[in-house]
Amino acid sequence: MRVTSKDKRKHILDEKRLVNSFRYAFCGLYEAYKGEQNLKIHTIMALLVIVFGFIFKISYIEWLVCLILIGLVLMAEFFNTAIEYVVDLASPDIHPLAKLAKDTASAGVLMMTIISALIGLIIFVPEGIEFMRGIL
Repeated sequence: MRVTSKDKRKHILDEKRLVNSFRYAFCGLYEAYKGEQNLKIHTIMALLVIVFGFIFKISYIEWLVCLILIGLVLMAEFFNTAIEYVVDLASPDIHPLAKLAKDTASAGVLMMTIISALIGLIIFVPEGIEFMRGIL
């Protein structure tokens, strides 16, 4: 079997496609932040977690848990946004199944946020208590 130049290109890094894929991803970030209030709220909360992580000097494992949870919440919000866009495209008119799809995607974000908040409380409440004892 003869290997064509097209086959060879599949195995070589295509810089133009790589650059475009990053450009499209950053465009998605921009558009999502421009239009989604909840994404902004989740990002502010993530920044607060990071600030308090430094203030309370949380452990390495606690940092890992916090960063994974931040990533999961933001990822869930981005997926929710994408689902909303696709549903709006597929069903511009109000339809009960479109509403269910959007509500269910939002419920996924809510569940991830609740679990993350509970884990955050488990990590930060004892750290906050210790921090306050050190001050007083």
